[in-house]
Amino acid sequence: MLKVKVDKQSALIVVDVQNDFCSGGALPVPEGDRIVPLINHYIDIFRSAEAPIFFTRDWHPRDHISFKGYGGVWPPHCVQNTWGAGFHPDLKLGKGDVVVSKGYDRLKEAYSGFEGTDLDERLRKLGVKRLLVGGLATDYCVKNTVLDGLKRGYEVFLLEDAVRGVDVNVGDSARAIEEMVKAGAVKITLRGLVRKKSLCKTTRLS
Repeated sequence: MLKVKVDKQSALIVVDVQNDFCSGGALPVPEGDRIVPLINHYIDIFRSAEAPIFFTRDWHPRDHISFKGYGGVWPPHCVQNTWGAGFHPDLKLGKGDVVVSKGYDRLKEAYSGFEGTDLDERLRKLGVKRLLVGGLATDYCVKNTVLDGLKRGYEVFLLEDAVRGVDVNVGDSARAIEEMVKAGAVKITLRGLVRKKSLCKTTRLS
């Protein structure tokens, strides 16, 4: 059975858990709010292991190319310096955590946390080799972040219990997970984490 240490060579990537993607937001992901307590459990585990935590966020200008009216398919969302672009109020951000903004160029779409950001550079400077990725939404920003992490040579674990999808087309999320696994990602859940005082381990459930 595969075991993976959660240590300083591991990084937690929390993808776009922002107000506009949660209940009451401009582009709510069904049940998006429900992952927040689980994400917070993962955050606690990473903090206890003194492992790095990164929070990605959409950070769009008001006339972003992804918005309806500017050539895109989405309603305006996560506009810079608005309530909708803020992180969910219950999300446990800490002083030492890193916020990575994406989609800030009005002419470029950016689903992945790696696209147009310094995330890869930051991870490599810290000596990170494995990524645990959760957040919103499974079939868009989570999927693209996972796939880009794999392309860059990281070992990537999908937090299957801490993601939710948009499912514009029925089954999009399931297909996205299948695509991530086929590309090399490993599915894990909070149950798969074995917690000890000085060492946290994840256990592959498949």
